[in-house]
Amino acid sequence: MVTADDQQFFCSWSGGKDSSLALYRAMDRGWTPGFLLTMLDESGERSRSHGLPLALVERQAASIGIQLVTRSASWEGYEEAFTSALVEMKKSGVAMGVFGDIDIDEHRQWVERVCGNAGVQPVMPLWKAERESLTGELLDAGFEATIVAVKDDKLDKGFLGRVLSRDVLAEVHESGVDMSGEGGEYHTIVTNGPLFSAPVPLRARGQVHRDGYWFLDVSTGV
Repeated sequence: MVTADDQQFFCSWSGGKDSSLALYRAMDRGWTPGFLLTMLDESGERSRSHGLPLALVERQAASIGIQLVTRSASWEGYEEAFTSALVEMKKSGVAMGVFGDIDIDEHRQWVERVCGNAGVQPVMPLWKAERESLTGELLDAGFEATIVAVKDDKLDKGFLGRVLSRDVLAEVHESGVDMSGEGGEYHTIVTNGPLFSAPVPLRARGQVHRDGYWFLDVSTGV
């Protein structure tokens, strides 16, 4: 049973809407954030899942005021690198890990196994929540999220660069796509909201296609 008296937590940080809302809910419960953990590709220059430049993720962490921890890995070496970060953070007093998963059982099983091996308790504040309720909560709280990746066989690349709103989410839903993008249909970057001391500048520089996704090539804008 997790209580507000537990030691600090880390948040598995993609830089997108679900990790932001999970962090927001965890902090609202009175838990103490210690670290944001972001996994990078082998180059160490971009986030593994959303393709965000490291400089942007660093700007997010600085605005939120939580220390960023990163690891670089291929998909094959992902679990080993992730586990090493958990072990390191646990030595600094981390007792819990907060994740933004909603309802994919395979993801939950992986999280529980890896956290269990590291002696960290996993917490999923969004688990089994209704999609429209989650996206509504995100928008009502004042988070600003921009679509930065779309799966090329699920959503048109015209969605890239659009800021989430109820109208945009309705279009996503009308396209036959999960409103929350839980299956990886689209990814976002959050640049402002109740967690941020200042907006994170975002500049779009074009579009790139790789690994079955269209990505918005973005920078910090400065």
